[in-house]
Amino acid sequence: MRHILYLLGLVVLLALPQGARAQQQYWLQIEAQPTLREAEDRARAWSALFPDVAGFTLGAGWYALTLGPHLDRDSAQERLVQLKREGLIPRDSYVTDNRALREPFWPTGMNLAPAPAEPEAQPVTVPEVQTLALPDAGTGTDPAPAPEPEAQAAPPEPAPPAIIEESPAEARASEALLSRDQRMELQAALQWYGFYNASIDGAFGPGTRKSMADWQTANGLEPTGILTTMQRDTLVAAHQQAQAELGLQTVTEQEAGIEITLPTALVEFDHYEPPFAHFREKNGSGVRVILISEPGDQSTLYGLYDVLQTLEVVPLSGERSRAERSFTIDGRNGTVASHTYAELSKGLIKGYMLIWNPAQDERMGRVLAAMQSSFRSVGDKALDPGLVPLSDDSRRSLMAGLEVRRPELSRSGFYVDGSGAVLTTREAVEGCNRITLDLRTDATVTFSDAATGLALLKPAQQLSPPAVAELLTGPARPGQEVAVSGYSYEDTLPAPTLTFGTLEEMKGLDGEAGIARLSLQALPGDAGGPVLDGAGTVIGMLMPRDTAGSRKLPDSVTYAAQAATIATRLTEAGITPHASARSGAMAPEDLSRMARGMTVLVSCW
Repeated sequence: MRHILYLLGLVVLLALPQGARAQQQYWLQIEAQPTLREAEDRARAWSALFPDVAGFTLGAGWYALTLGPHLDRDSAQERLVQLKREGLIPRDSYVTDNRALREPFWPTGMNLAPAPAEPEAQPVTVPEVQTLALPDAGTGTDPAPAPEPEAQAAPPEPAPPAIIEESPAEARASEALLSRDQRMELQAALQWYGFYNASIDGAFGPGTRKSMADWQTANGLEPTGILTTMQRDTLVAAHQQAQAELGLQTVTEQEAGIEITLPTALVEFDHYEPPFAHFREKNGSGVRVILISEPGDQSTLYGLYDVLQTLEVVPLSGERSRAERSFTIDGRNGTVASHTYAELSKGLIKGYMLIWNPAQDERMGRVLAAMQSSFRSVGDKALDPGLVPLSDDSRRSLMAGLEVRRPELSRSGFYVDGSGAVLTTREAVEGCNRITLDLRTDATVTFSDAATGLALLKPAQQLSPPAVAELLTGPARPGQEVAVSGYSYEDTLPAPTLTFGTLEEMKGLDGEAGIARLSLQALPGDAGGPVLDGAGTVIGMLMPRDTAGSRKLPDSVTYAAQAATIATRLTEAGITPHASARSGAMAPEDLSRMARGMTVLVSCW
């Protein structure tokens, strides 16, 4: 019954004079679809809730679903507010008029477009009255049938009204009536579709004009740089629909103290795990968001930067940048893409991580742009204080709930010059996709020597080593106590350990030159570490055990490349080795401190 009343109302509306109708047609635009089939399906669904659903084409391949018409804008606005308050229509619905609407497509068979001009009144001809004979009650005979009236041709369908497009001067005049918010909305729509990359300020300068012209060109329109009313409405409607599909909404996460625009149609809040607030994927979207919030200083920020890169959701390939008070990490492989940003301000570290499937790059690029432009820290609150500094316990807390990526293997190395070049064993760098120093600095192989088993690494950025190895220049004394500084347990412990033993002989068991034989219980992670005497002089580099041969030596028998062999190979590579002039014995704590300063964790990924 409601639908019948609505259709009758439309008929009455169409009977009004054309000028009156043009002034009285106001609609609530509740949705837009990119295809007619989708629009008709949605119109059918909306019609189960509202009797006054009408559909119109918008141009540029879009179809609008509306409620109405309403006699004036005030009544339309009042209904809009009421329906939004009751949650019956999308939050981005708005009032429009028939300037933005073109040909109708719903209800099926109804012509809702303005009717043509009223024809001149014509004299009415009264048809001749036909006399119908009544049935004869006595005879029961039927009267002769009345002659059929002569068939008349159906009146031609009125042609759809011509769409009158504005001239540039008219477009500029209508544009001048826009409010600042409407101008900013246009810039936001142009930015959403990749035509505008400056600030959203509502000022239509050369950059905005160029973006308008580019949008017009992309849509097959004359690139005047001034959008007509219809073009503006089409652009804004498409932008609003695209945002509605992603559910982009400003979210204020009170516990984390972060305000940011999130795709609420794709993610939903899951749980807190300080310093993270997790938003899981929604409806199988494959999208995740993690908000970052913790108190700390620059060392905490840098520690977070290092640790986040060990996560599976931060692939190894991609750009990284770290500034004094912020960092950005982009990661990408065939199945995962992610963007991470964090900044330090007033003793609080706030940030976010967006994770998606690379197949969704186009629309997730728009989501990321919305997140980047809206992100801000609010208040002076952060999640669960406890990461100042980044201790082992806090690191474990940081990784809770996230799968940590581990290197294939880790070995030891040591600094051999002031720029951060590292000497290690060739075994540590063979077949690696990526090599890192201390899990945070990328490095490349300068040389890998099969004859000596040595490899030299150059860090991606210049480092300032706490200590540089000083090599022995004379003969070593067999029988003296030595220590190997190395990451015995690979990347499990955050610092190297010292393993003590004895220098047995300055040659191998078979008389091999250039190596030294040690009596020392070393582990695989120690390989590549410096071998030091009691004065802190490096007498060699620990080599990995030979497990491929047929001879199995006792666990205490290990070998080291001699300092002289190391010095020769470094010189060939263009590095001047530091010669040691040390004598006497260092205090154990001083030896330990110096060894830690020069020893590096070398990881193969």
